[in-house]
Amino acid sequence: MADIEELKSEYGELLEQLSNPELISDWEKGNESKGSSSPSAGARVFERLLKRKNYIEKIIEKEKELKEIKSKIEENKEILKIKEDSELISLAETEIKQLQEKEKTLEKETKNLLSGFDKAAEPQAVIVEIRAGTGGQEACLFTGDLFRMYSKYGQSQGWQQKILDSHPIELGGFKEIIFEFKNGDIFSKMKYEGGVHRVQRIPETEKGGRVHTSTSSVAILQKPKGAQIKIKPGELKIDFYKASGPGGQYVNKRMTAVRITHLPSGLVVTSQTERNQLQNKENALSILAAKLLERKEIAETEQLSGERKAQIGWAKRAEKIRTYNFPQDRVTDHRIKKSWHNIEKIMAGNLNPIVSALTKSEI
Repeated sequence: MADIEELKSEYGELLEQLSNPELISDWEKGNESKGSSSPSAGARVFERLLKRKNYIEKIIEKEKELKEIKSKIEENKEILKIKEDSELISLAETEIKQLQEKEKTLEKETKNLLSGFDKAAEPQAVIVEIRAGTGGQEACLFTGDLFRMYSKYGQSQGWQQKILDSHPIELGGFKEIIFEFKNGDIFSKMKYEGGVHRVQRIPETEKGGRVHTSTSSVAILQKPKGAQIKIKPGELKIDFYKASGPGGQYVNKRMTAVRITHLPSGLVVTSQTERNQLQNKENALSILAAKLLERKEIAETEQLSGERKAQIGWAKRAEKIRTYNFPQDRVTDHRIKKSWHNIEKIMAGNLNPIVSALTKSEI
């Protein structure tokens, strides 16, 4: 359940963000052009922040009203202590009963608002990990295609993106790329992307015109907030090395790349995208925290009943979830047995129809 004091702090931050002249301008332009075009990324951000601000405002108002009622109850209890005016005492007793009833109602309403506070809709960071699977270089190229697809989708949603680690190849793809999305309703839209993505197409290097099948795996990791995950410095083994690019060529000669081993779990994470050693270390720690949270959630899920377990069975890395068939211009999601055409548009970031279908199906 959300903490009121944390929400008050966030409320102040939201007011500051909503006073940004650029965001206001984007929002006003979006209102002027409604019906003629889709809102800009800035307008989307403004609408989301405004919606969240209004929700938190309701909680704060309820809490303020609750405090006032408690104060009035205490005032009436002080009147009862005087015991001089029987009529006044009778009025105080009646008012106390009425106020206590109202207090119960307000406490219930406040609790409902807090418990109904959708954590998935918070501006929470999500870490996306895409890794080449079977298919050699073609799988690496497909990994790059998925990265660009999600990047363009994120841009359309007004999310901020930051690359945390990448291992590119000379042809332009990636053996692996890890990046972060933040500032938006991200997890609720991205949570169904976790799993094995399969591509069927004719590679540029294929002279015989044969269709090849390759795969890439996608993992969607929530970035921990607050006290969700505590990492002790003594549990870490940190190594620094030279960052390298395609073909093993050094990006620079300084020891800027970071490798962190979490000794209790055996997890190893790296980051080499920044020229700054400290920033790479922070990136690697972000990846590690997200992976530790994923492990924790998987362990907790395994203890739940079958029905509940099925409801939160997202991000299964080994499950083949989707096929991108280029010769037939078709994308098929195997979980809901639904297909979409115009594959080029989908690869250009138009994921809304797929996200909407998956959300409605509640897989």
